[in-house]
Amino acid sequence: MNTVRLVLADDHALVRQGLRSLLELTPDLRVVGEASDGEEALRKVAELDPDVVLMDVRMPRMTGLEALRALRRTDADRRVVLLTTFDEDTVLIEALRLGVQGFLLKDVSLEELAEAIRRVASGQTLLPPGVAERVARGMAELPRDFPHADLPEGLTRREVEVLRLIARGLSNREIADALGTAEGTVKNQTSSILSKLGVRDRTRAVLRAMELGCL
Repeated sequence: MNTVRLVLADDHALVRQGLRSLLELTPDLRVVGEASDGEEALRKVAELDPDVVLMDVRMPRMTGLEALRALRRTDADRRVVLLTTFDEDTVLIEALRLGVQGFLLKDVSLEELAEAIRRVASGQTLLPPGVAERVARGMAELPRDFPHADLPEGLTRREVEVLRLIARGLSNREIADALGTAEGTVKNQTSSILSKLGVRDRTRAVLRAMELGCL
């Protein structure tokens, strides 16, 4: 079993202690460092090279979003999960633009938190159920100051259908049921969508498609 090394960033010491205590109950997740604001989080990341950074959105001196933006200038691939007390779409949209891999509310259970960290560490992007659709809707409402771009390679009508269902938060199995096809077919179509859009995961595919005006 591979151990996932974590840095926790939250300005409340009791929250950090609580998260550390909970995560110590899991055999494969280990907290290697803590930070009380975004600036300290950046220093800990550089010093400790964690697999995943678990970071609060609201912190003094440098917020979680500001720290994420600074981190992306030098470390585009660092796995980051943002934790927040508030379910704010504007924060989530900005976090996704900055390449966050996970976004969780602080009221998640230990099991949900641990599974989210494992999935992000393995390379997946994780959003709460239904959030992808809300994000897509929110991005559609944003004012555009750029023209729609041509797709590098056009999506087929079926791929656009799959993409719309991905935006609603459906899994491959659920999409297959909705379209009356096999799960393996949807998996292949999803891979084709990611390739054509030049992105690595489903969430970024939705965001990219919104930017290109094809959703």
